[in-house]
Amino acid sequence: MGKALLFDLDGTLLPMDTDAFVKEYMKAIVPHVDSYLDQQSFLKVLWGGTKEMITNLDPKLTNEEVFKAYFTKNTGIEEEEIWPVFNRFYQEYFPELKIHTSPSTISKEIIHLAKEQGRKIAVATNPVFPKTAIYERLKWLELDDYPFDHVTVYENSHFCKPNPQYFQEILDRIGAAPEETVMIGNDIQEDMVASKLGMKTFLVTDNLIDRGEPAYNIDQRGTLEELKKYIESKQGIFSF
Repeated sequence: MGKALLFDLDGTLLPMDTDAFVKEYMKAIVPHVDSYLDQQSFLKVLWGGTKEMITNLDPKLTNEEVFKAYFTKNTGIEEEEIWPVFNRFYQEYFPELKIHTSPSTISKEIIHLAKEQGRKIAVATNPVFPKTAIYERLKWLELDDYPFDHVTVYENSHFCKPNPQYFQEILDRIGAAPEETVMIGNDIQEDMVASKLGMKTFLVTDNLIDRGEPAYNIDQRGTLEELKKYIESKQGIFSF
């Protein structure tokens, strides 16, 4: 068990209050598009496009394609006109949001430890952000250059959490069987749903998110510190 490990990012590898971070992200991006859309209209289409990605079931469309189609259709703004603005925001201003997170060296230690044990490792963050934004967050953990077996970004993913197909796509990409894989995350509804595929689950409790229902099987739980100890000693679901 536990030959492949899937790690959530926000609130798991990267300690943060996810709701608070999202609010700061919204505040930061709005001024960059105010010459195109007023704040209310922009936030409405941003959330609408995010929902469209989360509910998409078409395996032929990447999340990026779904979002761009929704955004342009509902704003009338051409991709060539607005996307350079978004790209500049993620490259130049998104890095400033690091202050709203609490990067810890323990995450890097966990990843290196798991890799030394010969495990396959994927970053299974909900791919509603472009690669630039996701790798920027990995950079805050000094893991942006790490040779992960796979990192989900909106350019390479066709589904989102909590759709089980999101996890299946990762398994297919890294060549792992669900019964030999552990999903590690802090969100009961979005991460522990991986148990429906037969994967084992580890709930990180430092920044726990629980909306009450639906409830899924949790095989093991603990803090990041405890997770490191479990992996290091190959306890429970981390035994080969």
